[in-house]
Amino acid sequence: MKKNFLLLFVLLFATTFSQTKNIFATLIPSATPIETNRFLGIDTFGSIFYSNENILYRKTGNQILEYKNLTLGNITSVDFINPLYILILYEQYNTIIALDNQLNEVQKITFAEQNSSTIGMASQNRIWVFDQITQQIGLYDINKKTYEIISQPIIGAIKCFNTNLNYFQWIDSENNLYTCSIFGKISSPKKVPDFEKIQIVFSNVIIYSKEEHLYFRDLDKEISYEIKNVKKSFDSFFYKDQILSIFTNQELMNYKIIIP
Repeated sequence: MKKNFLLLFVLLFATTFSQTKNIFATLIPSATPIETNRFLGIDTFGSIFYSNENILYRKTGNQILEYKNLTLGNITSVDFINPLYILILYEQYNTIIALDNQLNEVQKITFAEQNSSTIGMASQNRIWVFDQITQQIGLYDINKKTYEIISQPIIGAIKCFNTNLNYFQWIDSENNLYTCSIFGKISSPKKVPDFEKIQIVFSNVIIYSKEEHLYFRDLDKEISYEIKNVKKSFDSFFYKDQILSIFTNQELMNYKIIIP
């Protein structure tokens, strides 16, 4: 009996240990000093976006460009999925400003009926818009200047969101992750662990922080991996193309990671 109990204990311990997996990050030895209170991310060209006192900055190498429009109030969010057509949302005035790659203003979009709180570039020259009044997702056509509602009203508040050309993704107040396609089809929810900061990478992949630890999670397999060898104390992070950028409020540190 004792031998059977011991064998069962060993098997349970081995199973538990085998499920504890790590991702080891490799520091890229070139930190970038940045003075900001809001790091936004890095675009496909490697340019760093951040803001200070509602001024948007883009740092590429030693060149720093800026855009400011203080009459529109606070910058709510910035979308740079297309580095040649950058979007800034000013929620207070229900206005989107579009910039070119030199941060010159090229278009101003003000919604009369929609109360926009999240935006993002979609395919075919359209913009994702979430309307707080109707709680619905829509698409604004830049060329036609028309707005189309594509979803049913969303239940629950949006805690955080992510967009790409084909999908609008969000996490609600119950930590459920949903994905809406450009055709308005909404996926079944996927449960997300408690987090302090989070980035939705794909519809089934997130990177999140909890108690000064960083984790990668595969939502389909329901497996989390702790990301090791990274700085413990940070303000924010951003992942793109196997590069994890960690902002410490004084500098930006980059790590190479390979996610499963």
